[in-house]
Amino acid sequence: MNTTELLVHQTQLATTRLREQRQAALADGQVRLQIEHFALTANNITYAVFGQAMQYWQFFPITSDDGQPWGCIPVWGFARVLQSLHPGVAVGERLYGFWPMASHAVLQPGRLSPEGFSDMAEHRAELHAVYNRYLRCGTDAFYGAHTEAEQALLRPLFLTAWLIDDFLADNRYFGAQQAASVAGQPLRVMLSSASSKTAYSTAALLAQREGVEVVGLTSAANMDFCKGLGCYHRVLAYDQLDQLPADMACVYVDMAGNAGLRLAVHQRFTALAYSCSVGGTHVEQLGSARELPGPKATLFFAPAQVKKRSADWGPDGLGQRLVVAWQAFLPQATDPVRPWLVVQRHEGPAAVQAAYARVLAGGGDPRQGHMLTLHGRA
Repeated sequence: MNTTELLVHQTQLATTRLREQRQAALADGQVRLQIEHFALTANNITYAVFGQAMQYWQFFPITSDDGQPWGCIPVWGFARVLQSLHPGVAVGERLYGFWPMASHAVLQPGRLSPEGFSDMAEHRAELHAVYNRYLRCGTDAFYGAHTEAEQALLRPLFLTAWLIDDFLADNRYFGAQQAASVAGQPLRVMLSSASSKTAYSTAALLAQREGVEVVGLTSAANMDFCKGLGCYHRVLAYDQLDQLPADMACVYVDMAGNAGLRLAVHQRFTALAYSCSVGGTHVEQLGSARELPGPKATLFFAPAQVKKRSADWGPDGLGQRLVVAWQAFLPQATDPVRPWLVVQRHEGPAAVQAAYARVLAGGGDPRQGHMLTLHGRA
């Protein structure tokens, strides 16, 4: 049997190739899984953009056969155990977790519990534990059999959003909330790439906080979509920053990574308290965040906030809060009358390669969520 994988050139993200390799025999303690379907979003493009700096290429390392720096972008989705040489993992079990863009994967389970296990492969030992954990669908409190696509598409982004919202509140918006109160104004939190799933998930959470006004920044083409979501108090095009007062107390959450927009935000808003860099959806406009006026643009690393809140509340306490928030959010995002998300499926290697190119290029209908499988039509 062969494994099919989509390889992406680490320094030229638009360059891809499909590769088939014969599967090696399992070693004792390993399991082989068929990756049934996985989500592809702008978040995965961010993994590639920051692949070196944040070690995302190291989760599923590629042995190059032509001397080029190929990588395999991690994705979130569901897989089924095909073979098991581990007594604690049964053939047929279904798991949610972090997978390669491939048809199959091999894991080395350890730290088993009724809820799941960690991949103890040597190359993942120094990588963050959050990404190494695999959850058994049968005991996962987030899991719903009829919403797997929505879970794969939204769950990791919503968890990141929840952690951003919690991080900002935990730090009292880095003084912006107090400054806004003194000035008798609302605290404004601006989010770029407002049509992205991580952005609107963050906005939905921020909008529930008293005294916070959520401003979505987006392209002119996506303004109607963002306004229709109902989670932004105000939506502006990227060239409309001058409609906001320059001296307002504010925080910037940058999902786009657009260097020109980031500079414009830093130059205009003299009371900018914090600049939070989250994503890189505007691949062609990425650039240095150095020598900006105002606060330093600081990269947000979700696992660090997980670690802090696990210490504050215990892992179970954090998990319970996340489940409650997720169960409140999912019906909002999947409302059949005004859905924020419509699932589009892509089957087979060629379809996966084309879908990746489409998501990398950006544009398209922001309401669409892409679910992929390398099985099915060739």
